[in-house]
Amino acid sequence: MIMDNKIKIVDEQTGRIMEGRRYSDGLHQALEAKENVKVEAATQTYATITLQNYFRMYKKLAGMTGTAITEAGELWDIYKLDVVEIPTNRPIVRDDRQDLIYRTKREKYNAVIDEIEKLVNNKRPVLVGTTSVETSELLSRMLNRKQISHNVLNAKLHQKEAQIVKEAGNAGMVTIATNMAGRGTDIKLSKEVINAGGLAIVGTERHESRRVDRQLRGRAGRQGDPGSSQFFVSLEDDLMRMFGSGRIAGIMDRLGLKEGEVIQHSMITKSIERAQKKVEENNFGIRKRLLEYDDVMNSQREVIYKRRFHALFGERLAVDVSNMIYDLCEQVVNDYQAENDFEGFKLELYRTFASEVPVDEKEFEKASADVIIEKLFDKVYKDYLDKRDKLSESTLPVIKDVFENQSQYENIAIPFSDGNKEVQIVANLKKSVESEGKEVPLAFEKGISLSTIDNSWKEHLREMDDLKQSVQNATYEQKDPLLIYKFESFNLFKTMLHKINKDVVSYLIKGNLLIKSQGSQIREANLPRGLDRSQMKEERGDLLSQAHSNTQEKEKPQPVRVEKKVGRNDPCPCGSGKKFKHCHGKNA
Repeated sequence: MIMDNKIKIVDEQTGRIMEGRRYSDGLHQALEAKENVKVEAATQTYATITLQNYFRMYKKLAGMTGTAITEAGELWDIYKLDVVEIPTNRPIVRDDRQDLIYRTKREKYNAVIDEIEKLVNNKRPVLVGTTSVETSELLSRMLNRKQISHNVLNAKLHQKEAQIVKEAGNAGMVTIATNMAGRGTDIKLSKEVINAGGLAIVGTERHESRRVDRQLRGRAGRQGDPGSSQFFVSLEDDLMRMFGSGRIAGIMDRLGLKEGEVIQHSMITKSIERAQKKVEENNFGIRKRLLEYDDVMNSQREVIYKRRFHALFGERLAVDVSNMIYDLCEQVVNDYQAENDFEGFKLELYRTFASEVPVDEKEFEKASADVIIEKLFDKVYKDYLDKRDKLSESTLPVIKDVFENQSQYENIAIPFSDGNKEVQIVANLKKSVESEGKEVPLAFEKGISLSTIDNSWKEHLREMDDLKQSVQNATYEQKDPLLIYKFESFNLFKTMLHKINKDVVSYLIKGNLLIKSQGSQIREANLPRGLDRSQMKEERGDLLSQAHSNTQEKEKPQPVRVEKKVGRNDPCPCGSGKKFKHCHGKNA
């Protein structure tokens, strides 16, 4: 659907708009271009989780639904939850009739319209359930031809859903809805309707899941009300084509049924339910496989989110930074000692830690890796702690001055650079003063850790998505794609963790306060309290200019303009009327 100059996806089953959902791999952009609406940029996944793993994060899990009994096996396999069936408050008196089987869809839809017309004449309200939006539109056109007034409940009338369902119990009212629509709103029946036989449910097709059919049936006969439910099925329906339509067609031929004639038998109804059960099992298999893939991601997700949590709140961040430095030292020593490359080792220490080698070449060759790792870690970590202390001391006087003289500010923005990338670290003024400047290096660690983890995880999700697609080809080698996925994803995760460690440690060690030619090294961040919108814009402009004043403004490189080359036989550009070779081009 096109709404508010945007392409919206409609769920084929529910008929509801899926807000925020976009097709991937450029398909959504292609649709936007086709429909002449604004083409949005491609989206990037920042976080992903399956519903199963999301629900399993809760310590206590419970649920209530009227149709869980058919999915009891799946609820136990995934969540270890038992299903208990609670008896109805009042006995059900609804008449659930056997399915009516037709040869073609055309015959089936004609029979549905005739049934609706008969029920309306009997002053009974009718709820017509369809499996797709397309079918609901088709039935609507057929009812218009018969001049039967009705409501269609789909994505176009999404906002009026509750009102339409509320009126669905009026005498002679016809409501066409996708099977999932209108749940949560009771259909109230008048005395006249109850006497006429209650709400009539007409199903135009069997759904792939028995649950959805039961949900539709359950709209009638609530709290002991009368009602009826009838499903119309054709051999051309998707479910019937997949399972057993040939056998039933053979029965119809042997019975000599003519066009428009119908079969109604409990054997066929049970056959359809068996087909539904097979589809449900297939769908459960797909969901279970998806969960097995997400379980691999889930273990990685827990590690990353734990580190991100520490970076966000800073309580265990010092331990994490220490571990990162140690892991990086271990990696560097093992890599270069295995190749006996002392010069490469020295260069890597300068590049990553901006540090000198703590051992000489002989010791590097003869000493064990553990000894070198300990010496390197002690030196690098001591240098880093000294740097933290110096950072606190150098920023404290300026922070105190801002805190005492400009009390309208809550936070302060401090520019850092490692020579390649500049970042603005935001620290709380009050905490910085109270901690004698120790809040500044903590804010520095938080900011760098968070941005690095987020960027690396975002890229890792994309790589994992590509991996999931590519490992499916392992089936051609008669290998289990899931095993290949587990192995490859572990290697990818190890690479990502090493990259995070290297980027964070390298920036923390090499990053320094930007040196200013004039003015303070520190700028105020956040707006003073009590400003109106225009003042906020001016203040924000001032802060942005202050934040970027640390680098001298460089002139933008101008494009090189090349004059069009004049051919020898072309007219001379001077306007003399002569050819170029006889004028200014004589000596060219």
